[in-house]
Amino acid sequence: MRGFGKYPLVSRADPAHHAPKSKGNVMAVVETETHGQVLVVRMNRPERLNALNHEMRLELARIWTAFRTDPKLEVAILTGTGRGFCAGEDMKESLADKSPGGRRIDMEDPFNAGTLEKPVIAAVNGFAMGGGFMLVERTDLRVAATTAIFGVSEAKRWLLGGYNHGHLANLAYPVAMEMALGFRFTAERFYQLGFVNRLVEPEALMETALEMARHMLTLPPAARVNTIHMMRRMRPAPTAAQQRLAARLHEHGDKSDLLESRAAFAEKRTPNFKGWNDPADRYRMPEIEQD
Repeated sequence: MRGFGKYPLVSRADPAHHAPKSKGNVMAVVETETHGQVLVVRMNRPERLNALNHEMRLELARIWTAFRTDPKLEVAILTGTGRGFCAGEDMKESLADKSPGGRRIDMEDPFNAGTLEKPVIAAVNGFAMGGGFMLVERTDLRVAATTAIFGVSEAKRWLLGGYNHGHLANLAYPVAMEMALGFRFTAERFYQLGFVNRLVEPEALMETALEMARHMLTLPPAARVNTIHMMRRMRPAPTAAQQRLAARLHEHGDKSDLLESRAAFAEKRTPNFKGWNDPADRYRMPEIEQD
């Protein structure tokens, strides 16, 4: 039985492999298990819908780093425990740290950085919101339970909504706009739009993801890795000028609203937003500056 970092990998033969694991009296925030050459990574904070606190983000970075260079593992499946795949940012921790988006971790996460050469399949078991949606977006193939719900939350928490997500997914403008403005999407709708590869009943989720992983393992290793690399390089991306405009828009408003949105969410109340430091700024919009 091999492990990454301080958490053991458990085999599917273990009858308790879906049960929460603990180290002493502390629950592991990420569980891992292996199925031959397939690594299953399971986010495990079900009481918080697997929200990404600092500990979980650091543990995921460690796991992806070890997976990247492990010669015995070739494909990964990312999923969650309980009703949530991942609820995104841990608002309570962000408020306590006065750090919107969460404190930075002290190591690079190759999955988030786009330097993980091996394919990752998302097995979306429940809510995939905000940062959780972005985890799904970074995967190469996606299986979703019929009960899964997706949402991009940036418009609710920052001064600019998720302008790039629909573009990355090659979705039509009105759908991309709907995503950017924070509307929720059912798994069925995302399947119809082509964002999800397979839509299955919850009990079939992991087996379907494993079937997709096993198919990839039948391919010549170089063909698998080269194809993943090429397909990723063909994904649409905002231009440099658009990204510069986005950076300016992230500063275009009263930044106290960032913490206010999180406080209102944590306290289950209506937020009291300010909008702009100068009300006239709403009419002084930055524009794209061409190279």
